[in-house]
Amino acid sequence: MTQNRVTLGLIQSRAVADPDRNLAAAARRIRLAADGGARIVCVQELFRSRYFPQAEDTAAFSLAEPVPGPTTERLCPLARELEVVIVASVFEARAPGVYHNTALVIDADGEIVGRYRKMHIPDDPGFYEKFYFTPGDLGFRTFQTRHARVAVLICWDQWFPEAARLASLGGAEIIFYPTAIGWGAGETRADRRTQREAWELVQRSHAVTNGVYVAAVNRVGREGKITFWGSSFAADPAGRVLAQAGTNKPETLLVDCDLRAIAESRQNWPFLRDRRIDAYGGLTKHLLD
Repeated sequence: MTQNRVTLGLIQSRAVADPDRNLAAAARRIRLAADGGARIVCVQELFRSRYFPQAEDTAAFSLAEPVPGPTTERLCPLARELEVVIVASVFEARAPGVYHNTALVIDADGEIVGRYRKMHIPDDPGFYEKFYFTPGDLGFRTFQTRHARVAVLICWDQWFPEAARLASLGGAEIIFYPTAIGWGAGETRADRRTQREAWELVQRSHAVTNGVYVAAVNRVGREGKITFWGSSFAADPAGRVLAQAGTNKPETLLVDCDLRAIAESRQNWPFLRDRRIDAYGGLTKHLLD
């Protein structure tokens, strides 16, 4: 049953080349977060490896894993032992030639309560994800866990208000955004500041317009030509940043969330009440002619 308060653990990491070392490091930090009071712990996007979609390379498919697989074999028993919910991002090998960027929600009893497959797949310089990932086919789902009802959206998903709205309509109290976002080489300091501020702003706006908590967990450090900017944070339903990590080192944030603030926010700002669902048919089209 959902409680009134829950503490989140957001693990911002610097990845190394060895997937097993990254998995072991994540397990250690999950344990430390639980020792600090965290009941729901989230790691960054594709945490077991460096960010490989910077180039199109078929060798990178060797990083994919089935579900269940190495990540669940390590984290499911850990979740059961610590009685924490773990949100874990994996490169899912679903079938030969079909791979997904997937987030697993492991409940506090060690069972996988659900999975989310990334719906919006980018294809930009340094982020060639369409080469690797089949778009998600499970929709925008929410999952009732022991400690809260949660949704997971992944990185590029975080820019789309429709995704956050559908997750919220599904009952999510907290939306987690495992992320891998950073600056390319040669960008000016002003451009870097603008990008990072826009990234934070759009997710805080999802918190406000849906009356939910949001938690973004980014990686940090230089990988190839990308410098990942960290800055993992959590915001409350009023859009206030409750805690934020720095831009250049691994950190674990422990964030206390009062879930009663969701009802209070929605009563004061009744965006869901005043939606004109009869007038939004055009949203199913790319453009209105």
